[in-house]
Amino acid sequence: MAQQIKIGTRGSQLALWQSNWVKSTLMEKFPGLAVELVIIKTKGDKIQDVPLARVGGKGLFVKEIEEAILERRVDLAVHSMKDMPALIPEGLCIGAIPDRENPKDALVSRKGLSLDQLPQGARIGTSSLRRAAQLKHLRPDLEILPLRGNLDTRLKKLETEDLDAVVLAAAGLRRMELDHRVTQYLDETEMLPAVGQGALCIEARENDPDIGPLTATLDHAGTRTVVLGERAFLHRLEGGCQVPIAAHGTLSGKEFSLIGLVASLDGVQLIRDTMTGPADHSESIGIELAERLLARGAGKLLDALKDIHE
Repeated sequence: MAQQIKIGTRGSQLALWQSNWVKSTLMEKFPGLAVELVIIKTKGDKIQDVPLARVGGKGLFVKEIEEAILERRVDLAVHSMKDMPALIPEGLCIGAIPDRENPKDALVSRKGLSLDQLPQGARIGTSSLRRAAQLKHLRPDLEILPLRGNLDTRLKKLETEDLDAVVLAAAGLRRMELDHRVTQYLDETEMLPAVGQGALCIEARENDPDIGPLTATLDHAGTRTVVLGERAFLHRLEGGCQVPIAAHGTLSGKEFSLIGLVASLDGVQLIRDTMTGPADHSESIGIELAERLLARGAGKLLDALKDIHE
């Protein structure tokens, strides 16, 4: 087992919080282990003035870090699971999925108003097509504006860009001890979260005899079951571009329940369904739910989005 390891991470405050949490947890579990953080700038970090969908969407925040793992410049990486593409590059694996933080989206409103209370034509900032589509479905009157940058930057833009509200992942706000800023946690009937939202992904080289035993100690079985079910849903649907796909899985005893959604960019069409079954079949449930949505017309929505991106 390794005595010294390097963790690849992005340089944002949230990414560093997540990586430092992994670092301290591993050092606690393995006294004598030396852990170094290596900051790697990704394409998503470098391009801040263009909406994510225009520059490639999923994978923008992980590709350079994955290359560093494969080239053995780092031993493992800590990502936000929602940033992970459906396919993991050959030679790499999801070494662990720790216990999940709150997966919901959160509304941070300048005047403390809930989504229902926001005035007609209110200006809402979000960096996500998924959030934008669901917001437009709920409130077609809202003006949705692109919002990039780290958590602090996006919260500052609430004031500097004269926005009425922003929608952010609750998990990031909670990890950065900014949950006092949350006006409203949006439940899954209003806003279905991104696949894997609130969960971390510990990525490492496949079958690495030194790193595998370390990362395995960080894994949370229930979270892994749920997140792999959500990711199977995404894998079956995703067409290689950033699209309004959402999924939220839950465990109740040995039963797994998954809500999935595909929407048009304007939020007019929203195809949504739920499936429940044995927890040890979460991935096949994810695939079956995706098939059910495709049969109801989700394929046409995804094809239309591919045409736009091409």
